[in-house]
Amino acid sequence: MLLREFSSLEVKVVDNDLERAMKVLKKKIQNDGLFRRLKLKKSYEKPSQYRRRKRRESERRQRIAQAKRAKYSH
Repeated sequence: MLLREFSSLEVKVVDNDLERAMKVLKKKIQNDGLFRRLKLKKSYEKPSQYRRRKRRESERRQRIAQAKRAKYSH
């Protein structure tokens, strides 16, 4: 059996402002990558496409990290 760690997303509603709370929740879900994972699970992904996507994601993370290092390494 595969055990996965689930992180709970929690949003506090202040002054009954549900619109603001929903906006915050959507942003947290988007940053967590939940929408992207659900979209990928919706249909079959060929192994070659999976490898290509993983490589592109890795390259993107490396570019972002490199840009951050360059920005703060004065």
